Amino acid sequence: MTQMRKTPPPKGPGFEPTLRHIPIAAILPVKQLPTAVAKGRKYAQIAASIREAGLIEPLVVARAPGLEGTFILLDGHVRLHVLKEMGTDAITCLVATDDESFTYNKRISRLATIQEHKMILRAIDRGVPEARIAAALNVDVTLIRRKRTLLNGICPEAAELLKDKHCPVNSFRSLRKMKPLRQIQAAELMIAAKNYTVAYAEAILAATDAEDLVDPAMRKETPGVTREQAERMKTEMASLQKNIKLIEGTLGPDHLRLVVTGRYVERLLTNDRINRYLEKNHGDILDEFSRIVAGLSRPAPSSDGPDEAEE
Repeated sequence: MTQMRKTPPPKGPGFEPTLRHIPIAAILPVKQLPTAVAKGRKYAQIAASIREAGLIEPLVVARAPGLEGTFILLDGHVRLHVLKEMGTDAITCLVATDDESFTYNKRISRLATIQEHKMILRAIDRGVPEARIAAALNVDVTLIRRKRTLLNGICPEAAELLKDKHCPVNSFRSLRKMKPLRQIQAAELMIAAKNYTVAYAEAILAATDAEDLVDPAMRKETPGVTREQAERMKTEMASLQKNIKLIEGTLGPDHLRLVVTGRYVERLLTNDRINRYLEKNHGDILDEFSRIVAGLSRPAPSSDGPDEAEE
């Protein structure tokens, strides 16, 4: 008689439905911050943001087992430290229903450069002065002005390609000197190389033909790069652009074939007789098959940019 499989009970919500105002004395940190943290740039930014705009992101806590009215701090150690320094007695918190051991910041997608630009524009449109935005982010007001005008001279198609990339502000300065079609090509090159640095953007600019520049007369020779090297760089980047287009056309079908083939190899290795035969007679092939199967479950690395410092 076939045994019925039990359906697991539905998992409840991960957080209590309402925020709680909790005394600081009732919150127990799970780690001690290094003394150097308070001298860092990230700490100064968080402190400035709380002073100017208040606590935007609530702390995440969980109820301490067996200790009524006491909470374990899961996320927000820097914010807690800042608020203690400011003399705050109680803090708004989000209460998790279970004490997870992972760091919440690892689940946060950091703002890309263009997204930050759009948020600054929205704040200015709502009447927030540039000086107050700069104070909240603990940066110079000139940086806010540069971020406000980030997409001036950038074509919409290039902006769309880079909208979720962590591309330095100064990389857009090089893009701005190119005509729209070349901007799109440059953005595609940066994405293909997963390199958004200022140096790489300047290298693309140096390899750009004069007719693809907004103002060819303003072109400057790149220090340390001879004319022959610039011409070779131009040829190599044109070849790379062509290869990108070829790869884009075959990437989907190739990936599908790879996954189907990999799953077939995975099924082969579940057969004990085949496994024993390969192990006895073709150990090198078995090793390769094992590597293929292991690669199927390996997550793709993220290279859009380094995570910001955790709290």
